[in-house]
Amino acid sequence: MEQNYANPFNPEPNIGFHIPKDGEVILHIYNTCGQNIRTLVKQKLEAGYHNVVWDGRDNFGKAVSTETFFYKLQTETFSQVRKMSLLR
Repeated sequence: MEQNYANPFNPEPNIGFHIPKDGEVILHIYNTCGQNIRTLVKQKLEAGYHNVVWDGRDNFGKAVSTETFFYKLQTETFSQVRKMSLLR
């Protein structure tokens, strides 16, 4: 999983990751309290590189405020967490 990045002209973070084989992938965004803010991916994906853009909204469509968040990628055999800051 790559570190997220944002275009300075577009505050939506991009999260890139590579999966070595087809399988179920889950990508969640959590706040610093550990609450699931947004589920970005929960589906079977083909092997290869994928890029997901987070629009800065929670699971209810409400824009979140400037804060530090964590994103967690899970597959059947892999799990990794990274930190990101969302600036508004």
